[in-house]
Amino acid sequence: MKMAVAMFLILLNCALWRICLADRLLVKMTLVRNASALSAFCLDGSLPAYHLHRGSGAGARNWILQFEGGGWCDDLQSCLVRAQTRRGSTQYMNKLAVFSGILSNNASLNPDFYNWNRVKLRYCDGGSFAGDSMFDNGTSVIYFRGQRIWEAIIQDLLPQGLAQADKAMLSGCSAGGLSAFLHCDSFAKVLPRTATVKCLSDAGFFLDVKDISLNHTMRSSYESLVTLQGIEKNLNKNCTNFFKDPKLCIFPQYALRFITTPFFILNAAYDVFQFNHILVPPSADLHGQWKSCKLNTAQCNAKQIDTLQGFRRRMLIALYFFLKNSNHGGMFINSCFAHCQSESQDTWFAVDSPRINNKTIAEAVGDWYFGRKLTKEIDCPYPCDNTCHNLIPSSPVS
Repeated sequence: MKMAVAMFLILLNCALWRICLADRLLVKMTLVRNASALSAFCLDGSLPAYHLHRGSGAGARNWILQFEGGGWCDDLQSCLVRAQTRRGSTQYMNKLAVFSGILSNNASLNPDFYNWNRVKLRYCDGGSFAGDSMFDNGTSVIYFRGQRIWEAIIQDLLPQGLAQADKAMLSGCSAGGLSAFLHCDSFAKVLPRTATVKCLSDAGFFLDVKDISLNHTMRSSYESLVTLQGIEKNLNKNCTNFFKDPKLCIFPQYALRFITTPFFILNAAYDVFQFNHILVPPSADLHGQWKSCKLNTAQCNAKQIDTLQGFRRRMLIALYFFLKNSNHGGMFINSCFAHCQSESQDTWFAVDSPRINNKTIAEAVGDWYFGRKLTKEIDCPYPCDNTCHNLIPSSPVS
């Protein structure tokens, strides 16, 4: 009897949400065959790739390009290792990609963008699609060609209909969310002047702040990344001319004011990647005093919670200029311990999705893109939001 009830509930859930395994949208990989003409290679020299699911009906001339995320490699050793994984070579990637959330083709799960042409750009350069250099010591060769990969994919997609786009959005998650900042304006320039072009970064607003040991761990990592991969020449020129240290322009908080294309920032105020690698990187917690807090916020002491609230305040300060001065920008900053919320169906648009002012992420992005309503949502501080899908448990797990 218990087994029958359980099976009934599973089948009911599938019927309601249509997100069971058999109903997942799986899209095959397309290698960019002409990429070699541009020397646009993954770290290991393999060809770059994307996944394209065609739009239909009213969305047949509209496009979403979504950068895949996956961190960075900022030294030769880590890049050599990465080149032998799916993060550095299309040889090791799954040849089918699951399209969900903002990439879903289901109108009930993705009401505004379900029938658009949706493209997932695979990430294999370790430099947020921005580098242009290579390493060759006669024994090992590593290609840092993210910028060329980006250009090769665009050249491949333009004759497939992108050149005739009516509406388009460049998006990305994590390191791909950083890519959206870096390539937003160049994306707009290759599309028709009549097209409505906007950009969305999900979990890509990486902060330039000191960690708990008062070191600029993330700044040092990004400086190494920019130098190793030859990224500086591909950063926003207005930004690099403005700042004494042009490498700072890889940080969204500095580059954002120089981006002219309408932009939407989706980010958790307590982004778990930034919590673990920017605010409390392993190098700043050698004695493991933050270990329990990182695993479970219920184990954070009062001082640690205050530190987390300080991180949120610094994020809001970094966003203040955009909040007050951008007439075309959008924002959804929730108080969740999460990272990347647009590609997962449960956080993008579902009955129990995260909300601010009773608005889901999908609704906020749709309202902003189509101009239905001004959307700049900022959540109250942790722990006020009970709609969060936290990656860190909010209470002890038995």
